[in-house]
Amino acid sequence: MSKKILTAAALALAMLFALAACAQNPAQPEPAAAPEATPMPEEPEQTSEQAPPEGENGAYELHVAALLGPTGIGMVKLMEGLEAAAYSDLDASVSLAASPDELTGKLITGELDVACVPTNLAAVLYQKTGGGVKLAALNTLGVLYVLEKGESVRSVADLAGKTVYATGEASMPEYIVDYVLSRNGLSDAVTVEYLTEHAELASKAVAGEVELCILPEPFVSRVVAKNPDMRVALSLTEEWNAASPGTQLSMGCIVVRSELLDDPAKKAAVDAFLRAYADSADFVAQNPEEAAKLVVRFGIMDDEQLAASAIPRCNIVYIDGEAMQQSASALYQVLFAANPKSVGGALPDDALYYLG
Repeated sequence: MSKKILTAAALALAMLFALAACAQNPAQPEPAAAPEATPMPEEPEQTSEQAPPEGENGAYELHVAALLGPTGIGMVKLMEGLEAAAYSDLDASVSLAASPDELTGKLITGELDVACVPTNLAAVLYQKTGGGVKLAALNTLGVLYVLEKGESVRSVADLAGKTVYATGEASMPEYIVDYVLSRNGLSDAVTVEYLTEHAELASKAVAGEVELCILPEPFVSRVVAKNPDMRVALSLTEEWNAASPGTQLSMGCIVVRSELLDDPAKKAAVDAFLRAYADSADFVAQNPEEAAKLVVRFGIMDDEQLAASAIPRCNIVYIDGEAMQQSASALYQVLFAANPKSVGGALPDDALYYLG
């Protein structure tokens, strides 16, 4: 079976630079709102006549999805390898989505095997599926930035008395903003107005219609490039880490359906994918200009120069094993204390983590 990289042209044009989910949040493609609880559909039983799908190299064919943002950007070298049939131990089809909401149902029903989603959504899905998904790796750190038309904001304290426009209400971006403001004693001193779409807010910022806004990469690079009066005033990743010592803000991760890990052939395919993703993420982080060409080629962004500019602020990483568990666990504790709904209503137990 030839590898297929599925993108939606309309989405790519609309997003320009779309993650976290770079958010949340809604990003995130950025991380978006954790969906309301949905009943678990029954999966058809696999009989002895139903053989698992195999790719050209005999490996189990994984169905993978990422977001049109940092999680997709981090995977472009892997996507190139799949297109060229360069892997002897990995076969996968890859699709790209604008919102995490497009992926959650497919994970639950088994239409997807592996997905890149906001980090908090991994915990939410784990709770909703009764352990049906596992967190395999962190792939994106913080991607949210405060942009200002002016020079007055040099610290979080400078936001007092101001109105800030943002996206990602009821999802990870809002949880991050609320936490940073709360830890700085500014919960009642800053007005945050939420818009629905990253692209809408970015357009307003480019047009000079807002003085302060919070956006994820790669929208940040678009705004700064199109409107020289706008500047990056604050990194919410830095502000989070300062407000919560000992934790690391992670906005994107890789989840896998738990049942795949019970089958040796499928587990081998998952492990091969994770190794390839790690290599891809490292390539992208170390070679932003070369990676930018692939980002445009696969329809995640439409401008190589802006893609190369955005990549360093996308904070693309690959963290697995015990380091992943320690980082995610600390993050979940902070999120749970701030808003239990952000992690599905309860702290996930250690069974959430796939350690290889």
